[in-house]
Amino acid sequence: MEHLKEKIQAQAGSVYPEMTLVRRHLHQHPELSKHEYETAGFICSFLDKLGLEYTSGVGGNGIVALIKGRNPEKKVIGLRADMDALPIKEDNDVEYKSENQGVMHACGHDVHMTCLLGAAKLLYNLKDEFEGTIKLIFQPSEEEYPGGALMMIRDGVLENPSPVMMFGQHVLPGMLAGQVGMKAGKYMASTDEIYFTVKGQGGHGATPELNIDPIVIAAQIILALQQVVSRVAKPTMPTVFSIGRVIADGRTNVIPNEVKMDGILRTFDEVWRKAAHEKITHIAQTVAKAFGGECEVFIDHGYPFLVNDEAITGLTRRLAEEYLGTENVIELGERMTAEDFAYFTQKVPSCFYRLGVTDPEGKHISNLHSSTFDVDEKSIETGIGLMTWLAINALNS
Repeated sequence: MEHLKEKIQAQAGSVYPEMTLVRRHLHQHPELSKHEYETAGFICSFLDKLGLEYTSGVGGNGIVALIKGRNPEKKVIGLRADMDALPIKEDNDVEYKSENQGVMHACGHDVHMTCLLGAAKLLYNLKDEFEGTIKLIFQPSEEEYPGGALMMIRDGVLENPSPVMMFGQHVLPGMLAGQVGMKAGKYMASTDEIYFTVKGQGGHGATPELNIDPIVIAAQIILALQQVVSRVAKPTMPTVFSIGRVIADGRTNVIPNEVKMDGILRTFDEVWRKAAHEKITHIAQTVAKAFGGECEVFIDHGYPFLVNDEAITGLTRRLAEEYLGTENVIELGERMTAEDFAYFTQKVPSCFYRLGVTDPEGKHISNLHSSTFDVDEKSIETGIGLMTWLAINALNS
């Protein structure tokens, strides 16, 4: 085991310069959900050079590759990386800044793909060290409903062959490069997008008595909906409800006919999730009616909450401690962010863990989904090596 660890660490260090260039290429050429065409082409070219068999066009622009060790039918595990970027204009002043205006890898998916490609390189070189098959899953459209994981599952990604366990890796600013973190059980929240259309009767702003003002109604709805979390949700049910977009397209002296509002709901309990949907709809419609208007509510039912399998997460933690040292494996708490890897965790015992990307000087601490997000690229070496170590040991366990 110690010899294998040293071999993996040496190879991860050896490929690190090349894979840093891979990450920078991917960062410079981000693509939005369902449009990852050049990204998919780049991944396929990389796999071609390795000589790996793969299938493209899975669940949209997804790619599935197989690395077969000795006795390939014995056991199958899956490794997943997401591919898409976000509609954010990058504000970093770096040589690998996004060349696609208004699109940015602000959630680290460029790092995820790079680590999986680097692990593929190592695992192919070390295929005589394990029995079984490793399924590499490059997944599109994590950032947009219905989610690329669900689309790939519908296209049979978990069949022929079927993995008995899966691992997913995601960057985490604020945790140092060289560290990883994880939590067994419920880890990330479910997510729903909620769209409100508040309807009134527009008119001149100087004669509000002749109108039914949807802006005032919308404001009352926003305030009333805060009760869903502060007065209705039990303390034992972590819940987040936020309105992130309000469009009232009037003028200084024009009250519009309607107001559009978009928001999210996050929670960890399916019974409460359903009840919260009903409560939100009831409050919005009742408040609107009380002020003489009406409110249409559309709830786009999104990703389920993510549950890390207790046994697989225990295995991941033990192996990570062996590879990185106990002091570099962090116990994490629940997160109200969401992730469509949750669909995989519903089908296959899995562990979704976090990769630290902050440098010792604390330069890379910008939050995910921000225009200044970036990573300490030394985290790539850690990500490649750990993913390789996990895959081989999981197959041999």
